[in-house]
Amino acid sequence: MSRAPDTPERPRPAARTSLPGNPLAPGAARRFVRAALAEWTELALPGVEFITDQLVNDAVVVVSELVTNAVVHAGTDVGLEMCLEAAEHAETAEDTAGDTAGSAAGVLAIEVADHHPARVVRGDGVERPFDTVEYGRGLRLVSALAESWGITYRTGTKTVWARLPVEGVAPVEETAEPEAYAGEHALLRGVRAAEILAPAPRRGVPLQDQEWLNRGALCFLAEASDLLAGQLDEDLVAALTGQLLVPRLADWCAVWLEDETPGRPDGGLIGGPRLARVWHGSENRIEELRLFLEKDPPRVPDSAGSSPVPVPWPGEALGAGADSGTALAYRLIAGGRPLGTLVIGRAGLVRFPDEITGLVEDLSRRVSLAIGAARQYARQATISRVLQRGLLPGAVAEIPGVRSALVYEPCDKGGPSGDFYDLFPAGDGRWCFALGDVQGKGPEAAVVIGLARPWLRLLAREGYEVPDVLDRLNQLLLDDATEAADAAARSLVAAGGSGLADEGPQNRFLSLLYGELVPFDGGVHCTIASAGHPLPMVLEPCGTVLTEVAQPQTLLGVFEDATYTYGSFELRPGDSLLCVTDGVTERRSGARQFDDSEGLATVLSGCAGLSAELIAERIRRLVHEFGPRPPEDDLALLVLQAE
Repeated sequence: MSRAPDTPERPRPAARTSLPGNPLAPGAARRFVRAALAEWTELALPGVEFITDQLVNDAVVVVSELVTNAVVHAGTDVGLEMCLEAAEHAETAEDTAGDTAGSAAGVLAIEVADHHPARVVRGDGVERPFDTVEYGRGLRLVSALAESWGITYRTGTKTVWARLPVEGVAPVEETAEPEAYAGEHALLRGVRAAEILAPAPRRGVPLQDQEWLNRGALCFLAEASDLLAGQLDEDLVAALTGQLLVPRLADWCAVWLEDETPGRPDGGLIGGPRLARVWHGSENRIEELRLFLEKDPPRVPDSAGSSPVPVPWPGEALGAGADSGTALAYRLIAGGRPLGTLVIGRAGLVRFPDEITGLVEDLSRRVSLAIGAARQYARQATISRVLQRGLLPGAVAEIPGVRSALVYEPCDKGGPSGDFYDLFPAGDGRWCFALGDVQGKGPEAAVVIGLARPWLRLLAREGYEVPDVLDRLNQLLLDDATEAADAAARSLVAAGGSGLADEGPQNRFLSLLYGELVPFDGGVHCTIASAGHPLPMVLEPCGTVLTEVAQPQTLLGVFEDATYTYGSFELRPGDSLLCVTDGVTERRSGARQFDDSEGLATVLSGCAGLSAELIAERIRRLVHEFGPRPPEDDLALLVLQAE
C-alpha cells in the first residue's frame, strides 16, 4: 500500500558525536558506531532492513582507522558523523565520485573531522617502522572496504569521508551450512583465524587478500583491548579472557595467576600459581576440567618468552570424543615480571595453525598488561586504605549526654582524602572534636593530616585552650613548610640546579573547625573556633537555626603572626550542632551551589525534631540529589545533639 502524498517523510538514520583527541578515542568511536546502528534498527528507521553484520563490522573497522589517523596525525578533538542514505541519494553521490554501487540499496556515509587541515592523511602505502603497532593500518584498508572515499578541506577543518555500500539482502540457500556451525568447526578444516573473525569478503576483493584477512583479527584485538583495559580486578580479567577465546579460537582455556606474596630467598613467590579461571564451551565440563588441571599446573620455561609451548592434553577430563587434541601454554609477562600462564586447547587438532597461535600470543600480551594494571591498582588501593586508616580515628568517642552522627565520604575511593575528623576525650570531663579540610588530596594531604591530628590530641590533652591549640598548630605547619623548603633547596643545589625546580613542596594550608565540649546537668557547654572553615550552625528544637556561633578566621599554615579567637555557647536538650566541610556547602549543580541563599540553613531548619543520625542522613541525601552527577569533592559532616 502506497503512502499518501501528504504524509511527512520519516527522518533518515543519522548520528554524530565528538571525541577527545587521545588514545581512548578509537575505542569510543567503535562503541558509538555499534550503538548507533543498533538504535536505528530498534527504531525501525528507513533503510535499516539492509543493515547486516557485515556492514556493522565494515563500519567499525573504517571508523576505527579514520579516528586513529585523526588522533595520531592531528591530535585535536575528533568529530564523527554517520548517516544512512537511500539509493537515490547514493546514486547522485556515486555519479559525482565516478563510482557505481550496482545493486546497492544505499550507502552508509561516514565522516571524521579534525582541526589540523595542514597535516596530510597517511595512506600512501609507504611502509614505516612499527607501522601497524603505532599507527594502525592507515587508509589502505578503508579503500578496500569503501566504494569511495576522499578528503574535504574547509577553513580550520579537514574531513575524511568514506561511503560503504548497503547491499540488498540475498536469499539464503537451504543447503548452506549455518554460520554458527561453520565458525565452530572452521579450525578443523584448517581455515585461518582471520577468516573466522572477519566478515565474508565483498565483491571484487580476493579471499586471500592479506589486508582483508587481517581486518577480522584487528577487530578482535581492538575489541579485546577495549574490554580488558578498563578492568581493575585480575580475576575479572581472567574471566573475560576465557570468554574471548572460547569457543572462537579454542574449545577450552585456563588462566593461572602467580601469587604476589614475596618471601622466597631467590626472590620468587611463596604461594605459587593458582588456577584463577577455567572456561569450556560446554559448561558441564568446566568443574571436571578444573579439578584435573589444578593437580598439575603447566611449567613453561623462562626461555619461551611469550611464545606458545605445547603442554599435555587433559583427555580424561574432557570425556568421550575429546581423547586427543592440542594444548598450548603462553607465559603472561608484564614489565619483565611473570604474572601467570594462559593455556588453550582444541580437540581433534594435531597442531594449531600459525595464525591462531600468533593471534593468541597478541591477545596474551594484552591480558598481561591488563593483569599488571589491575595488580598495580590493587597495590595502590591497599596502600591508600592502610594510610587512610592511619589518618583517621579507629573509633569515635561516646560523650555523656550527647548523641553524635558522622558522614564521611572521600571522593577518591582509591586514595587518601583531604578531609579528616576526630572526636576524642581530652581529660578532666572534656571532649574535643575536629573537622578539617587540607588543600589538595593524595600524599601531600596525607602529610598534613598526619601532622595535624596527632598534635590536636596532644595539645588538647595537655590542657591547652581552643584558641591556643590553633595558634600552636598554625606555627607547627609553618615550621614544617620551612623545613621542607630548605630540604628542597639543598636537593636542587646538589642536583646542579636542574630537574627539581617543579618538585618542591607545596604550601600546606588547612581549614579547621575545632571545639571543646563539657557536659553539665541540663546541657553541654561548647567552645569552638573556625580557621578558614565553613561556620557551624545550631538547630533548636523549634526549627530556629543559629548561624553566628563562631567567627570566620584565616586558614592555618598561611600567616605566622595569626592569632585565633573562639566563641562559646550552651547546647540545651534537643539542640543540634552541625559542622560540615566545603564538600557540602560548595556542592555544585551548574552555576549554583548548595549553600547559595542560605541553602544549608534552610535544609537544617527542616530537620527539626529529628535525631542526630537522621539529620546527618537527610543532609547527605540532599547534597547527593542536588546535582545530576556524583559529588566531585570529599564530603564530611558531624552532628552533635544534646540529649
